[in-house]
Amino acid sequence: MKKVAWDKISQFEGPEQSPGFLLWQVCTQWRRQMETALTAIGLTHPQFVLLASLGWLTRQDAKVTQIELARHCKTDVNMTSQVLRTLERKGLIERYQLDGDERSKYSQLTEQGVCLIEQAILLVEEIDRNFFAKLPDVKLCAHLLEKLIE
Repeated sequence: MKKVAWDKISQFEGPEQSPGFLLWQVCTQWRRQMETALTAIGLTHPQFVLLASLGWLTRQDAKVTQIELARHCKTDVNMTSQVLRTLERKGLIERYQLDGDERSKYSQLTEQGVCLIEQAILLVEEIDRNFFAKLPDVKLCAHLLEKLIE
């Protein structure tokens, strides 16, 4: 059986030195905690992200299109549309056409959506607080993550 020549192809002595592998492990642990908490209140993590972002972006009565929401969340436009349809079926948002253009839809939270997102944000922020408490400087961590997003 042929074996991978790790010492010839990888710059790392092992996966524990690979930032990508470590990031994947951290994301998996964090996401598992998020999904568990959000499932208890009837949301998936993508639903939460889009619902919370919609609430944030429309806090001053702005009309945010699906494309603008997808850009803000760094999500695929088609996936964003599918999740918004699900949120509409759940009664958490209402969707409207912008100037009668079928392709330019915008969404608004319903009262039920506002109540649920307020509950969800408390859960999510508690998980974040506990998860990132191991770090000596959470603000620095957020700054470094922003750099990676750029």
